[in-house]
Amino acid sequence: MASLITGGTGFIGAEIVRLLLKRGETKPVVLDLSPSTQRLDDVADRVDFVRGGLGNFSDVLDTVKASQPDVIYHLGGMLSLPSEAHPSAAIRANVLGTFHVLEAARLFEVRQVLFSSTIGTYSMDIHRDVIDDYTLQRPYLFYGATKVFGEHMGRFYKRKYGLDFRGIRYPVIIGPGVKTPAVAQYTSWVIEECAKGKPFVIWAKPETAIPVLYFRDAARAMVELGEAPLEGINTIVYLLAGVKPVPTARGLADMVRRRIPGAEISFAPDPSLQGAFDRSLPIDDSNAVREWYWKPVYDREQIVDDFLQELQLHPQRYI
Repeated sequence: MASLITGGTGFIGAEIVRLLLKRGETKPVVLDLSPSTQRLDDVADRVDFVRGGLGNFSDVLDTVKASQPDVIYHLGGMLSLPSEAHPSAAIRANVLGTFHVLEAARLFEVRQVLFSSTIGTYSMDIHRDVIDDYTLQRPYLFYGATKVFGEHMGRFYKRKYGLDFRGIRYPVIIGPGVKTPAVAQYTSWVIEECAKGKPFVIWAKPETAIPVLYFRDAARAMVELGEAPLEGINTIVYLLAGVKPVPTARGLADMVRRRIPGAEISFAPDPSLQGAFDRSLPIDDSNAVREWYWKPVYDREQIVDDFLQELQLHPQRYI
């Protein structure tokens, strides 16, 4: 099977590339605007890298035509804070980029497109005690709005053209080497900065609890969703709840302190973000559990342990 991974040098994308290589795939193709391949430098001879932008239709068309993939893992795009700062760029990357991927898949008869979405497609005014796959999507951030549109474009291509489109609405992803700012990025940076011997200030209240998922589980989920039998896929785009129980900011800080004696962690809540944190609700991912047997491997303690081990074993990936 041949795969194309957009955003394949990034956070989740690079881990998907590694999983595909472990499963025996030869020469997965990575399409990314970033010139940096450091997350994949040790397997670079087994990967085809194409530098191109999702907002440029010819880049996407040429790459899909040349690689003839069976599956496209569509991970590329702009995250929350950059999208807030540059909405026109987010339109090009997240909206037009997704349209370009879907249209190229149609034109060159790609069997399947797997789409990375977000719990940011939900708003802060949900009048329920839990979020599930049927909760009204009314995003607060521009990033979430672009992702909702991407989901609906994918459903259209599935309905009209028979494309096997599937997606995941990820919670906050924890993992090493994250460079792009995001609303809840403290969940990764508190571990990494303390591992480097630096003090860290968490911009949320200690009792803040937001759903999180480890980057290895995030990548595995996307691959397993793609491998699930089509006849069992009814929901199409699935919420993932992440680890349970949900760790608080204080709990995460305490786990880091236990493993890094002397770690300096303090709290300075950002009023512009705390409102969103305070409205974070539990996630019901029972559709993913029922339809393709989803289950995370890493619990809260294992996330911190593996994160620190990864930094120690492969520091060059996360410079």
